[in-house]
Amino acid sequence: MAVSYKDYYQVLGVPKSATEKEIKAAYRRLARKWHPDANPNDQKAAEEKFKELQEAYEVLGDPEKRRKYDALGSDWEQASRQAEQQRRARSERGATTFTFEDLGGFGAAGGADGFSDFFDTFFSGVGRRGGAPSDVPRRGQDLQGSIELTLREAYAGGTKSLSLQVDDVCPECGGTGVKQRRICPTCHGTGHVLTTKTLEVKIPRGVREDQRIRLIGQGGHGSHGGPPGDLYLTVHVAADETFERDGDDLYVELPVSIYQLILGGKVRVPTMTGEVEMKIPPGTQNEQRMRLAGKGMPHPRGGGHGDEYVRLVARLPQHVGKRERELFQELAALERG
Repeated sequence: MAVSYKDYYQVLGVPKSATEKEIKAAYRRLARKWHPDANPNDQKAAEEKFKELQEAYEVLGDPEKRRKYDALGSDWEQASRQAEQQRRARSERGATTFTFEDLGGFGAAGGADGFSDFFDTFFSGVGRRGGAPSDVPRRGQDLQGSIELTLREAYAGGTKSLSLQVDDVCPECGGTGVKQRRICPTCHGTGHVLTTKTLEVKIPRGVREDQRIRLIGQGGHGSHGGPPGDLYLTVHVAADETFERDGDDLYVELPVSIYQLILGGKVRVPTMTGEVEMKIPPGTQNEQRMRLAGKGMPHPRGGGHGDEYVRLVARLPQHVGKRERELFQELAALERG
């Protein structure tokens, strides 16, 4: 929805030289007058007027927004259309783009029928520090995203390359959308630009699902010489074909023959560092678990590993010959006594 240019000073009935106090007083007076509850005989017209008052006060009541509104003047309509187009483009990109809004950095402050969405896009670069000088250094916004790992990558740790798109503060105008009292030619007045970051992410050994990795200084650009924000990556570990993970312990199923369960023996068991030999005691029950100490995931904070638990699953012979059948019948007879 494109937002048409409106003279908000005229809406509130104040001159352009009005002080913040005068603007606030005018808004309160008119809001009481045009509140729908105060106009039961013509609520529809009152609602429209009330929304218009809210729009005007959302801009003129905020020193930073008022400054941009005054600077753009007749270019306001053009900038608003461009901001809305970029907002829709970001929305369509969905999860493939990591934006400041992912961390709730720019919560809407009210407004009517999508108007606040436009202002969140158009004014997000200036922050919400009403009355602060526009050239004060400000730290960049924190960003968040995600990183996908295999279980083996989580086990080994190390460095992983990651490319992602971020909706960052425009470095040309510092997020204000205005340069030399004109719409910034780089971001077209939105205060944001889409950039691609390629990062080398250090993965801690044993990192867990939903754990966050902080990359200091890899967030949004600071404005007016301020430091950059940080980037927070949420870890997602893909399911593994062999192992299941519970905390720092690993679980694996191992098919064995009934003879190995009855008579005992040695088997080869997969672990994250390769196969190891494990001894099965005679008379082991089907689906019994055996523990391999220290063969699980590394503890993320150091200090050893979890354990690996091996569930022994009896594998019945698929083809029983005549002689084998006779032997099984003899065993069955012995068991019946």
